[in-house]
Amino acid sequence: MAYLVLSNGMTFEGRRIGAPGSAIGELVFTTGMVGYLETLTDPSYAGQIVLQTFPLIGNYGVIPEDFEGKPALRGYVVRELCGEPSNFRSEGALDGWLKSRGIPGIAGIDTREVTRVIREEGVMNAVICDELPADLAPVKAYTVRGAVAEVSRKAAQVYPAEGAPAFRVTLIDYGAKQNIIRSLCARGCEVTAVPHDTPAEAILAGHPDGVMLSNGPGDPAENTACIAELRKLIGQVPVFGICLGHQLAALAMGGQTMKLKYGHRGANQPVKETAGARTFITSQNHGYAVVADSLKGIGVETFVNANDGSCEGMTYPGKRCFTVQFHPEACAGPRDTGFLFDRFMRMMGGEELA
Repeated sequence: MAYLVLSNGMTFEGRRIGAPGSAIGELVFTTGMVGYLETLTDPSYAGQIVLQTFPLIGNYGVIPEDFEGKPALRGYVVRELCGEPSNFRSEGALDGWLKSRGIPGIAGIDTREVTRVIREEGVMNAVICDELPADLAPVKAYTVRGAVAEVSRKAAQVYPAEGAPAFRVTLIDYGAKQNIIRSLCARGCEVTAVPHDTPAEAILAGHPDGVMLSNGPGDPAENTACIAELRKLIGQVPVFGICLGHQLAALAMGGQTMKLKYGHRGANQPVKETAGARTFITSQNHGYAVVADSLKGIGVETFVNANDGSCEGMTYPGKRCFTVQFHPEACAGPRDTGFLFDRFMRMMGGEELA
């Protein structure tokens, strides 16, 4: 027997999965029907307990080729965990993998009921435990801090281009998903991934054709040193930002960010063009958003979320910089926004943004 206890006092009883021990974290839900491996290995979930709204998880087992990075989440919550996966690529059951990675979890609870609580009251902290806590003060006091430094790589690494090299890209790793690197390499880019605290002068000294700002966890405004370095980079070299990279670029340009009530997480998030009629179904994982109005006269909002109208993309005229909140590299969900990588390629080739 195990418990999921929310910081508002609500308690849900289930059964223990994964590693032993208690886990306190920010409880968030993700709506993807598939892609649980990408979710579990996405560094952007650092400091969080992840709840899957889809009721059956683990049915295709553990497939290391699909991992996006090192798991950084604090706990995992599912309705039903499959104990006997069926997939020719599977290398084992998910429960054993959770144990091996030290990730506590709970199964057998009504995850959609918990999701409704979060949607009504907003994101809150929670604890996975074997005994009901006598005091919820530690749960309520928990905050996600220093997450980018926790998940970023510690040393630079070069990834060769597939085929003939076309461009050299420096990727600033704030918690990068591996498929961002794969997407660039597949388009003929040699990618040098560097730690989050790499100085702008060191990046520019390498004479990259472009700079990629990766996704990552936590409150973007906390990363004041990273924001200061981006102020030196933007305008000097073509820049493309995704997720946290989108938010950090906005802060570097003088904008603001805000925390969303319960965030956008899943492979089914609708995004509309502001200068066209198309709506894209995108993969997302974020709890903060750029305040587009704070960038009036500086940037142009290019995409908005069709559900709540929050900012999903910005372009900075004259700066050779554009960013998006969603994940165009995602393979767990749709791939129809991959054209943004091609836009980055053209920008590095000298094309001006419209």
